[in-house]
Amino acid sequence: MDGQETFIDRLDGQARAITDACTACGACVRACPTPGLLGLAAGDGSVIADGVRDILRSGAGGDTAAAWANACCGTGNCLSVCEEGINPRVMLAMARRRLAETAPEAERKDKGKDAFKAMSRGVRVLSRLQLPPELMNRLSPASHPERDTPPDIVFYTGCNMLKTPHIGLLCLDVLDRLGVSYAVFGGPANCCGILQFRPGDTANSARQIGSTMDRFARTGAGQVVSWCPTCQMQMSEIMTAVPAEPQPFDTLMLPVFLARHLDALRPLMTTPVNKRVALHEYPGSPGVIDAVKALLGAIPGLELVDLEHPGVGYQMSSLDALPDLQKRHIAGTFRQAEAKGVQALAGVFHADHRELVSHQNEWPFEIVNYMELIGESLGLRHPDLFKRMKLMQDADDILAAAKDMIALHGLDAEEVRAVILSDILGEQKLPPDRALHPVD
Repeated sequence: MDGQETFIDRLDGQARAITDACTACGACVRACPTPGLLGLAAGDGSVIADGVRDILRSGAGGDTAAAWANACCGTGNCLSVCEEGINPRVMLAMARRRLAETAPEAERKDKGKDAFKAMSRGVRVLSRLQLPPELMNRLSPASHPERDTPPDIVFYTGCNMLKTPHIGLLCLDVLDRLGVSYAVFGGPANCCGILQFRPGDTANSARQIGSTMDRFARTGAGQVVSWCPTCQMQMSEIMTAVPAEPQPFDTLMLPVFLARHLDALRPLMTTPVNKRVALHEYPGSPGVIDAVKALLGAIPGLELVDLEHPGVGYQMSSLDALPDLQKRHIAGTFRQAEAKGVQALAGVFHADHRELVSHQNEWPFEIVNYMELIGESLGLRHPDLFKRMKLMQDADDILAAAKDMIALHGLDAEEVRAVILSDILGEQKLPPDRALHPVD
C-alpha cells in the first residue's frame, strides 16, 4: 500500500463520502440493539444518525450520538438496512476515530503503544508457557520459508489467539488433513493495527495493518483465512473501505472456509463425539455461527442444542463497553446450558475461551472451543494448558506447574508472575463463584 499519509487521506475521503451519502433516515439506529441497551431516547433514529454525521464532519455531534458510536459492539444488524449502500459499522468506526482524535496526539500514541506492549508481552509469555520450540515454530511465519509456488491460503491467527495456542495447532492439523497448503501469519509482528486505531493513533494503525497485508500479498495466496473477528473486520471493512488498488486476495473467517470444504472434511470425521453440545454465540461475524453449526452438525454422535439465547456483539470483548450486559450474557449462557443438560459448552473465539474456561469447575459440563470437537472427531488432540492454568486460580501454583517451560525458554520468573497476574488471573469478566453471577 502507499504511505500512511495517503491512507489517512483516503480514510478521510471515505468519511466525507459517508456524510455526503447519509440521509440520517435512522434505519441503522433502529436496527441496532445498542441504543436500547444504553437506554437512549432514540425515537426513529434520525436525530442520532444526524449526530453521527456531525461527528464525522467536525468531531462533535452531541452526547447521544457519541454514546452510540463508542458503545457499538458490532452486532451487524445494521449491515443490510442502509438504502444508500453505507456500511453503518464502518460509519461508527470512523466516528469513533474522530472522537478519539480530539485527544492530544501524544496521549493517543502513548495509549496505542502501551496497549501494544501489554499485548505483546502477554502473547510472548503465555505462548511459551504452553509450547516447546518445535510447536511454537508451527505457529510462526519463520517456520514457513519461501516457496516455489504460492500456498493455497494464508492462515492468519491474529495476535491474541497465541495465548491459547492449542486452538491454533488444531486449526493447522485440520488444514493438513484437508491437504490445504498454507503460510501462517500472526502474533504482534503481524498485528491488524486495532490497538492503535482505537485510541486514535491512525498513522501507526495504518502502518501496522498495511505492513501485515503487504506480507500476505507477497505470499501469492489468493485467500487470507482469519481466525480473529476483529482482524477480519479491520481487513475487510476498514482497509477495503479505502483501497489504494484492488486487493490481491479474498478474506474470510476460518469456520466459513472449513464449511465450504465440508464435503471433503465430513468423510474424515469418523470418531463419534457422543455429547450434547451448546454454543456460546455472538452474531456479529457474518456467516460464522451458521458455519460452526454446520461443522458440528457433521460430527457423528454430536447433538447440537439450541440455547435460544439472543446474542449481541461479535465476540465477548466487543461488549466491554456494556459490562453489565456482558456479564448477564455470559451467566445466562451458563444457566441455560445447565438447564438444557448439555455435556459441553463450546465457544467460538479465543477471547471468549479465555473467560469461559475459568468457570468450568462451577458447572456440570466441560467448556471447550469448537475446534476441539472437530479435532476429536478427526482423532486430533492438543491439551488446553491455558485452561489448566486458569483453573488453578493461584499464581504460585501456576509458576510451579510451568517451571520446566520457564527454564526451557529462558523466561524471567518475575515477568512470568506479572503476566500470570494480569493476563490469567486479572482477566476475568465474571467471578469464578457462580453464586456471584448476575441473574436476569
